[in-house]
This record gives sequence, structure tokens and C-alpha cells, in this order.
Amino acid sequence: QVQLVESGGGLVQAGGSLRLSCAASGSIFRINVMGWYRQAPGKQRELVATITRDGSANYADPVKGRFTISRDNAKNTVYLQMNSLKPEDTAVYYCNADIMVVQTMSLKSDHYWGQGTQVTVSS
Repeated sequence: QVQLVESGGGLVQAGGSLRLSCAASGSIFRINVMGWYRQAPGKQRELVATITRDGSANYADPVKGRFTISRDNAKNTVYLQMNSLKPEDTAVYYCNADIMVVQTMSLKSDHYWGQGTQVTVSS
């Protein structure tokens, strides 16, 4: 099965930066769209950014101009560079990927989630 492993979360002061990474492994045939979501306590999970295989990215309004999503297809890894962090960015950040996986005699496409990594921004 496919596994997404995230890293890079932690505690940072307002105005600081963090870089999140998410590496996919398993019986992967191809990874299509990859993205990041976040969920603050008591709130719905929300989209942060997505990126296609060819590098076309889109961002949620609250992070535009501050966050940058990128990917390395050879490493099956997606990154989120977070600059000028604000306390309102505090949340659990989740990696998501649309992956075509190898099955017996066939391929199957599905969405997969990472375990989540905590990002806390202090004021």
C-alpha cells in the first residue's frame, strides 16, 4: 500500500519560516496532483495548496504570497515552504496525493493522506 510520511513541522515565532516535506512510498505507478491541507482546532480541514505533475500550483487566499508548494517527481516528494508565518497559520498540516497504485493485473487511482504534522506559530 501507499504511505505518505511528513516532516518539518514544529514551533516557530511569527514572521519565521518552516519547510514541510511529504514523501510517498509503496507500489506507486504514478502520482498525479499532490497537495497540502490544514486543520486548526475546532475548524474544518481546508485546502492550502495543490500542485500538478508539471508544476502548476494553486493556493488558498490566506497563504498566497507567503507559501510555496513544489515537488520532486523523482523522489515522490512534495514540499511546502512557509514564510512570514502568522499565528493564524497554526494547525495540523496534512499531505494529500492522488496516486495510481499497482494492483494485481491492474492499476487503481485513489487519494492518500499523510499522518499530519503540527505547525505552531507563536506571537
